[in-house]
Formats: sequence, structure tokens, C-alpha cells
Amino acid sequence: MSKLNRDAFTQFAKLVLGYTVIVILWGAFVRATGSGAGCGAHWPLCNGELIPRSPSVARIIEFSHRLSSGLSLALVLALVIQSRRVFAVGHPVRRAAIWAFVFIIGEALVGAMLVLLKLVAGNDSGLRAIVIGLHLLNSFLLLFWLTRVVFLAKTEVATSTAPARAVFISRVGILTCLIAVAITGAAGAIAALGDTLFPVTSLADGLAQDFSPAAHYLIKLRKWHPIFACSTMLYVVFQTMVLPGWFPGVVNRRLGTIVCCLVIFQVFGGFLNLILLAPVWMQLFHLLCADAIWITLSLWYFSTGQPAADEAAS
Repeated sequence: MSKLNRDAFTQFAKLVLGYTVIVILWGAFVRATGSGAGCGAHWPLCNGELIPRSPSVARIIEFSHRLSSGLSLALVLALVIQSRRVFAVGHPVRRAAIWAFVFIIGEALVGAMLVLLKLVAGNDSGLRAIVIGLHLLNSFLLLFWLTRVVFLAKTEVATSTAPARAVFISRVGILTCLIAVAITGAAGAIAALGDTLFPVTSLADGLAQDFSPAAHYLIKLRKWHPIFACSTMLYVVFQTMVLPGWFPGVVNRRLGTIVCCLVIFQVFGGFLNLILLAPVWMQLFHLLCADAIWITLSLWYFSTGQPAADEAAS
């Protein structure tokens, strides 16, 4: 394996990771604009056609998302193939790339489920909320493994010389942060669905709806997302402050600081989103910040126990 090939693969993996984030944001734009039914209840064809002949705005938005998603799948497949060419048998990059491909297939299947079961546009069923939450979790897992590919391709992972107990406790602490962020993200995806289906005219109107006993279940669920977000922020900030101090040389302090800043910024952004009544652009920015937190947290988890390499990986 030449260094040139490895460097080229690392740059390609970063490109795939960045492009995947864009595709995820575009999928959120499809939901936020109510364009999910643009191609009707047809998948993978659009209204029964390979290329729509009389596209509406909604159809263009939905069809372009399908094209971008298809390219994303092709890029992850190319990543799997290239990993087998660049890295030796048994190298962890190969395994990470395969897991990324598993979850990009999961993205396609969830997207197909949303369309074929008509869980799009104005559908406000409980099934749609569940699938939307699962979609977010699958997207996070896809980003987790793509980030893993980038980390392993860039970093020569050495055998850890840190005490096994310190590494274990640190990784458990960061893993619980990942779980908390995933749960908060899924709640956020469901809350965003409620914002799309039941827009409000003022902050006072929205709060009144949230606490009304007669409100739709999606409206009632919206108030839980800020609670989850604030609780997650406090927990993650606590971990970013104590873990590097408890286990110096085991936990990357700089990555922890970045995670801490991002989660605080995200909570303030969430309240701004609430005050602005969840405009589409703010929903997308909020999701972008969530993806940034998830990717940085993943890097923090991967770098734990690798004191010689983690600064380079960050």
C-alpha cells in the first residue's frame, strides 16, 4: 500500500462524507417543503417514468433528491471497492466501508418505505413519525461509519498503551453521549415534522398548541425535543469537561472542547429556530449543526486511547 494511494483514498472518503451530509440536508428540504409526494407513490420510478416529462416544483425537488441519493449510494459502493484495493485483507477500513454501505442501503429502503406507504406530504400518522425517527437514526449511523472510514484511513491506529480501564470508561462515557444525541436527534426529526404539518403564526400560538389537551399528537410531542436537547447538552458538556481531566493522554481534550462548543451553540440555535417559527432555512441549519456534532463526537470516540494519533485525527 503506497502513501499516495492512502492519501487519495482519504480525500475521497472525506468527499463522500461531505456529499452525504448534503444529501441528508436535501432530504430534510424535501420534507420541509412538502415535496415528498412529488413523484407520487412510485419508487424508484417517478410517477411511473424514468425521467418525469411534466415536472412540477415538488416533482423536481423530489426527483433531484432521488438522483442525489443514487449518486451517494454509488459513491459509497466505490468507497467499498477502493478500500479493498488500497488496504490489505483484514484492515479495519474495509470493514467500516462495508458497514457504511449497509446503512446507505438502509437509507434507500427507508426512503422507499416513505414513498410506497405514502408517508409523505400531509400524512400525519404515527407510522410516519416512527419512520422519520428511524430515518434520522439510520442517517446518523451512516455518518458514523463514513467518519470511521476517514479516521482509519487518515490515522495509523497504534496499539493503545493507556490503561485498559481508563480507555473503557472513556469510551463508555462518549458512547452514552452519542446515544443521547441520537435520541435527541430522532425527537428533533419528529418535532420538525410537526412544525411542517402544523405551522404556527406566533410563538404564543405555538406554545398554546403544545400544551393543549386537544392538540394533535405531533404537536404534543414538539415540547419534548427542547427538554431532551437541554438535558443532552448538560450531559455532553459535563463529559467533555471531566473525561479529559480524569484520563489525560487517553481522551482528546481539543475534540472534547469542539463538541462542547457545538452542543451549546446547537441549543441556542434550537431556541432561535423556535422564536423564528421554524423557517425552512433554519431547520436545515439546525440539522447541519446536529450532523456536525455527531461527526465530531464520533471522531472523539474513535480517537480515545490513541494519544499518539488523536491530535492528527482531529
